[in-house]
Amino acid sequence: MRVIKLSGSQRANVGRANATELRNSGMVPCVIYGGKEQIHFSAEEKSFKNIIYTPDVCQIDVEVNGKTYRTILQEAQYHRLTDKLIHADFLEVQEGKPVIMNIPVKTVGTSAGVRAGGKLTIKLRTLKVKGMASNLPDTIDINIEKLEIGKSIAVGEIVTDGIEILNPKNISVVSVNTTRAVAQAEQAAAKDDKKAPAKK
Repeated sequence: MRVIKLSGSQRANVGRANATELRNSGMVPCVIYGGKEQIHFSAEEKSFKNIIYTPDVCQIDVEVNGKTYRTILQEAQYHRLTDKLIHADFLEVQEGKPVIMNIPVKTVGTSAGVRAGGKLTIKLRTLKVKGMASNLPDTIDINIEKLEIGKSIAVGEIVTDGIEILNPKNISVVSVNTTRAVAQAEQAAAKDDKKAPAKK
């Protein structure tokens, strides 16, 4: 998992007025928690481009007052009208303590069902996983080569090493659905079978 650096300035005041002032100046109020103490800081909004506006997951080295904290982004809050980032929560990574993150799903191969004319549907784009930060993968890879039309792969069928998937095991992650063209072909084939003379 890649590591991104983020530079922040410690906040002297943590009230609502100060937060509004920071946002008006292009800064984002943030907090680091999970360690010995909470660290309230602010960072430039443009610094979040490679952290939030990307499908990739990452660990973030946050530098505040000359000290660096290894973290992961736990929550990002946005303005309900403008979608502008207004707050970010970071969890400090602790040695020997597992973390929870959403990891993107990546399909591997071309399914048998797609080759037969079916349509691949990815129902879950990310999976919530728990594990040591050092064990977290960049993606959860799912081999779909044997997946046929009408079949799906559920969370409980996905094998992972060193991490635990927290989503319900019966939830479908990826499936291959029939298409109109396939359905019409099957109906035509069924009609032809009925028309064909019976063998003596």
